[in-house]
Amino acid sequence: MVKAGLITGASSGIGKELARIHASRGNNVVLVARRVEALNELATELKEKYSVEAHVFAADLGNIDEVERLISSIKSTGIFINYLFNNAGFGGWGKFADRSAADDHQMIAVNVQALTALTHGFLPEMIEKNEGKILHTASTAGFIPGPLQATYFATKAFVVSLTKATNYELRNTAVSVTALCPGPVKTEFEFAAGMGNAKMFEKGADAYSTALKGYKAMMKGKTIIISDLGFHILINYLSPFIPKIFILKVVEKIQTK
Repeated sequence: MVKAGLITGASSGIGKELARIHASRGNNVVLVARRVEALNELATELKEKYSVEAHVFAADLGNIDEVERLISSIKSTGIFINYLFNNAGFGGWGKFADRSAADDHQMIAVNVQALTALTHGFLPEMIEKNEGKILHTASTAGFIPGPLQATYFATKAFVVSLTKATNYELRNTAVSVTALCPGPVKTEFEFAAGMGNAKMFEKGADAYSTALKGYKAMMKGKTIIISDLGFHILINYLSPFIPKIFILKVVEKIQTK
């Protein structure tokens, strides 16, 4: 039986680094994103460098029909997905009332619906075989409301909550679910979200170190990993004592372009 780790959003950023990290440990990978050329380049790199199998599946995760076809296609190959990296996701800048409802629906489809469907698709077999790990790429945005990115912050709150509940449900198995919650990271995210000039990305972390922290936490079966020390202290120790209106004002300010 062939085993492999499935990585969504593998064409760039954190997803690409997760694929490299996983392959460097001798694991086969299934690479998923919309940009098939970028995936093929990465697959070639991983095969040559680490002598692993690298399978490419192009899919638009904003389309639930494509997500279901992706799950069926992978299962038809006989590959056991023993690692699932739900990394794909995107944000969108602007006041909620000014944003396109269609754009926000698409964000929810990728950040929430696809992640949920893929987890449903592969978690049962992990439980059956009592083997597997899942890493959701969430965000520190999942712990606070986000003026100027209201929907994005809400989607990540869903991911954080889902992770906490499912990992608890799996506590008596060898399977675990972890949420990687970084602060700003220097990837394509800020430009795709229309935030290329926002102050919050000026000192963002690099994708590799962020991915590595998430990967190590996943291997240890941790529920939540806040990869930025400053945000870790803020969220876990200081935020209960900070007035909520102040947090809202600060979040709005750092997201202002």
